[in-house]
Parts: sequence; C-alpha cells; structure tokens
Amino acid sequence: MDSERLAAELTEARRLLEARARAADLAERRLADARSDARSLAQQNEKLNHTLREVRDSLVGLRAELDNLARPPHSFATIFGLPGPGLADVSLSGRLLRVAVAPDVAEDGLTIGRTALLNEAMMLVGLVEDAPQHEVATLREVLADGRLLAAGSSDEELVLLAAPGLGELRPGMSLTVDRRAGVALAGIPRTDVGDLLLDEVPDVAYTDIGGLSAQIEQIRDAVELPFRHPELFQRYGLRAPKGVLLYGPPGCGKTMIAKAVANSLGAGGGSHFLNIKGPELLNKYVGETERQIRVIFDRARQFARDGRPVIVFFDEMDSLFRTRGSGVSSDVESTVVPQLLSEIDGVESLTNVMVIGATNREDLIDPAILRPGRLDVKIKLDRPDEVGATQILARYLTVDTPLRLDDASEAAAFREQLIDAAVQTLYAVTEENQFIEVTYLSGDKEVLHVRDFVSGAMLANIVARAKQAAIKQVLAGGADGVSVEHVIGACAAEVAENEELPNTTNPDDWARVSGRKGERIVFLRTLRGARQLAPAP
Repeated sequence: MDSERLAAELTEARRLLEARARAADLAERRLADARSDARSLAQQNEKLNHTLREVRDSLVGLRAELDNLARPPHSFATIFGLPGPGLADVSLSGRLLRVAVAPDVAEDGLTIGRTALLNEAMMLVGLVEDAPQHEVATLREVLADGRLLAAGSSDEELVLLAAPGLGELRPGMSLTVDRRAGVALAGIPRTDVGDLLLDEVPDVAYTDIGGLSAQIEQIRDAVELPFRHPELFQRYGLRAPKGVLLYGPPGCGKTMIAKAVANSLGAGGGSHFLNIKGPELLNKYVGETERQIRVIFDRARQFARDGRPVIVFFDEMDSLFRTRGSGVSSDVESTVVPQLLSEIDGVESLTNVMVIGATNREDLIDPAILRPGRLDVKIKLDRPDEVGATQILARYLTVDTPLRLDDASEAAAFREQLIDAAVQTLYAVTEENQFIEVTYLSGDKEVLHVRDFVSGAMLANIVARAKQAAIKQVLAGGADGVSVEHVIGACAAEVAENEELPNTTNPDDWARVSGRKGERIVFLRTLRGARQLAPAP
C-alpha cells in the first residue's frame, strides 16, 4: 500500500511539475508578445509624434504667411538728416518727416542718402541696400559749402546734398538723385565718354615720320614754341594759337604728326593727349553729343591746371563739325558746331590747351571753326614725292631688316638699292603705271599715274608685303632676307589691290577724298581695268 501511495504521489508530483512548466512557458510567450506589442506601440507613438511636429510646423508657417498677408505695407523713404540719437529726417513721396528709429536698426547704418523702410506707424524699421529707381541729373558745380549744383532732366537747376561715397566729383558727371529729398545718391560711370579719351602720351617721335619735314617744322612752330617759351610770346604780345588743322589725303601722316606733337611736349615735363574718335562721339539722343564735348573740354581744363600742355585731338573732324545747314536727314551740326565754338572761343579760357583737328575733307568743315582765332594754323599734308617716299621707306627698311646680300654688296648700299627699286617702280611715268583718266567739267582730260596715289600708309604696306614674302620663302626652304624681287613684287601687289580705288558713283567726291582739288571731275575711266565710272543719274 505504501508503495502504491508513494507511486501515486510521485505521479501527481510529476503532473504538477509539468503543469507548472507549461504555465511558465505560456507566461514567457505572453511576456514576449507583450514586449513586441510595446515596441510596436512605441514605433506608432514616434510616428504620431513626428506627424504632430510636421503639422505644428506647417501651422506655424501658415500663421506666418497669414501674418505677412495681413501686415500693412512698408514705405520707402530717403534719409536726408540725422538730428539726434533714435531720430531720422526722411523724405517720403515729397513729405518731409522726422521719425523714430526702431531699436533693432543699427545706428552706424544710418547715413544721408540711404533708403529706409517705414512701417504703418511711421517708424524706421529697416534699411535697404538696393535703392529704388531715382532720377538722373548732371553735376554743374560743387558749391563752397559742399552742396552740389546740378541740372535735372528738363535742365532746371537743383541744389543737392552729397551722400557719402560719391567719390571724385567732376562737372559734367551724371548722378542719381532724389529730387524731393534734395540728395545726390551716387555717381553713374559714363563709359562712353571715358572710351573717347586717351590720357597717356603716344610713343611716336618726329624721327618716326618721313617725308614731312616742312610740315613738322610748321606744327612745331605753331604748337611747341608757345608752350616752351611763353615768356617770349608774352614779351612780344603774341598769343599762342588755339588750334591747328591737319588736312590732306588719307594715309599721309596726320594722326602720326598729332601723336608726335604730344610726345614731344611730354618729353619736356609731361603732357596729356585726349584722342577724340569723331564718329563715335555722335549720339542719336538730342543733346548727348554736346554733353560729351563739354565733358571733354572740362577734362582738358582740369589737366591744364597744373601748367602742363594738353592736346585735344579730333580725328575725322569733318564727321562732327560739318557746315551748318548741310544736313540731309538731320541738322545735328546746328548745335554741335556752336558747342565747339563756345568751348574754344567762349568765356572760359583754354589756357595750356591746344585743339588739333585732322580731316581729308576740309571743305565740309564749318567755316566758323576754320577762321583765325579758332583753328589758326592750317597745315596741308600732301602725298609724298620721290624724296619723301625715299625717306618713308627708309623708316621701315631699317638696319635690323634681314637682307639677301650679294657677295660684293654692303648692307647700306643694298638697302638703298631696295628703296630706289621701290621708288622707281611706283613713280615711273610709263604706260604700265597709268591708273585713271579723269574728265573735267570743261571737257579736258588728264591721265593720273600710280605716283598720284602713293601715300605713307601705302609705302609702309609695301615694305610689310616684301618682308612677308621673304618669311614665306624662308619657310619654304629658300634663301633668307628681303630681295629686290620681293620689293618689286610687293609694289605690284599693292597697286593691283588698289585698282578698285575709285569705287564711288560720284567722281567729284572721290577726287576730294583723294586730295584732288581744282576743277570739278565729272567722269572717271580706269586704265588698269575695264570698269568706267560716271556720276549717278
């Protein structure tokens, strides 16, 4: 019995242990499930929190946008005075106001001419870097108290305060202004005028010019003597010429002489050379060309105040200062010419300033400019003769030029041989050199040869062609140096290239441009080609 009871108790105990094991296993599974549910709930909670944050940020942004939409507009105003700490005098659409400055606005940013923002309570709450659009005025004079006298768009006079940072103030410069506030805000760089001025002295000497010895002496007497010996001119009661006109056919050295004058004057203590490009000075807007002429002479007077000579060189002068009343589609010369006359011969003197003009159509320039007292000296630069051509060629066929010498030739003698070959080829009065037959109004005819069209520029180009031919021969494996054949070939090529020189339907105009003066030409016949030219019907 005891053994049976003991076996039953063991069986029951085993059953209880198994039941407890099953309960423990079930509890662990439930705990694992609970932990998994907790992790899932935590993740869902995090997602909900992230969504709530996004919604909150969106609501804040929408509220800010709503506030901006509902906020009253700010007004732009120009500061023209700072009466004390925390205060500013501003101009708002013509109203002059003294307003308070918000505490968060930096005091060091408050300056005259600065654009400020005013809120609905008329408090200065901010500053603007890029100012709104303003008017443009032209500075006439800087007054003794620092204020500026300027001319508005309708040429009315304005007295303005100068904002800080305007830089160097020169009469004629353009300014942005707030007319109602009475403040000049900033200067406007006018590059169009600056491009027309060449302030440095050119590197061209009289020795670089050949065949114009008489003309060089004339211009040195007219220009350099008054600058170098003013005491003698004062002693004799003689004033310096105000201007010089250089005229003649194209390519004969007018511009080079003007540069040499500036270079020669600069060697004696410095000078300024203002090179005015005539056609670029013309402007389609009314009054703009006249304004640029005023600026040019204002600049010349500023340079001349230190006692150094100033050369104002007008190249292609006939494009700017034509005879008044000769305009076809416009009459711009009716105001441009008087502007130049007033600058040269007006109330303000042109001390130490010399005007030099260059043109190949002096017949088109207004006679009032050419009269004595304005452009006093007229110097004609004609086409070079054989002696002049020899001198010009010697300037380009220098001792440094490689020459193809014969065994018995010397360099100097061979250079002279090359120059003589070019001169004889160009200046020979032969049938081969016949160029054009002209018919005058009277019916007389004349045959013009190549020699009648030679210029300094043409001679320089011939030497350049000969040097290029020598270079090509060296590259092809031939002998080195310039030869007589190269020079003669260059002459032939240059003449052939200019066979179409008389390419206008108005022979008389062509004759004037080419330097042929005298009786009117009514018909041209080219002798080196089949083309004949006559006036347009």
